[in-house]
Amino acid sequence: MIDIIRETADAKEIGIIGHIRPDGDCIGSCMAMKGYLENAFPGQEKRITVYLEPPAEIFSYLKWIDEIDSGYTERKLDVCLSLDVSTPDRLGEGLKLFENAAKTICIDHHISNAGFGDLNYVESDASSTAEVIATLFEDRYMDTEIAKALFTGIVHDSGVFQYNCMSRRSFEIVGRLCDYDFDRTKIIDESFYEKTYVQNQILGRTLMESILFMDGKCIAGSVNRKVMDFYHVKPSDLEGIVNQLRVTKGVEVAIFLYEMHSLEYKVSMRSNGRVDVAKIADLFGGGGHVRAAGCTMNGTVYDVLNNLSREIEKQLLAVYE
Repeated sequence: MIDIIRETADAKEIGIIGHIRPDGDCIGSCMAMKGYLENAFPGQEKRITVYLEPPAEIFSYLKWIDEIDSGYTERKLDVCLSLDVSTPDRLGEGLKLFENAAKTICIDHHISNAGFGDLNYVESDASSTAEVIATLFEDRYMDTEIAKALFTGIVHDSGVFQYNCMSRRSFEIVGRLCDYDFDRTKIIDESFYEKTYVQNQILGRTLMESILFMDGKCIAGSVNRKVMDFYHVKPSDLEGIVNQLRVTKGVEVAIFLYEMHSLEYKVSMRSNGRVDVAKIADLFGGGGHVRAAGCTMNGTVYDVLNNLSREIEKQLLAVYE
């Protein structure tokens, strides 16, 4: 394990960096780490900065969210912590800050993370990076705002506690967080379930136009730039679509892709257990978890689906033989 306090005790400039297009686990983990370090070193001459792309409005309830540096101001960091980032390229604009830091620490839960920091702590069996971080935090430096941030991270990466990545330890940590006084139902409803009318429209359209293949064991939905522009939606508005595809009866793998640039697609995959989508994503330069992974692929929608389905079929044949 990593002793966060010891590793940052002598640092004056501390940076906390998450991955591009930050999700609830990434944002919650970064906010929790900032609060924890500020509580651990009160009154000391330390600048603790979180570097992230602008987070979605649904996370505005988190303390310190307005202090995020989305411009990635260049500084010589004494310590730089990478949280919830599987590979260095996922640091985006923060990669230069990370590479130039005197000491780097990588904390994550992605199975594809081989460890790219000076110090690495990766628990691939954990529900979330927020869970991993919670095991490193001492109770004396915890408070309600930190608990809210950790709770947010676990909620988002576990699908509100429904995925198999939730272990006994995961629930015990959630139980301890519930000892702090905050509205857990509101966090779940407003940051995870609640959608705008336009988000529901794009979800409905994607489901209507989705296709079943491989004898109903795979389902795929896609959104191109023309449709995104018509509905005035951003990539963050497409969160949750792949999970809705996944719960289609009889489906083993769900695929959702949206067009980033001409003939370039961001791909998200979800598995119901028989297919390791992390292995497939890794083949195409991505990564993730056994049941949830992603990558970026070039070609038409059908090119992408043909390449993915070939690898999915190999794994399904091995299971059903």
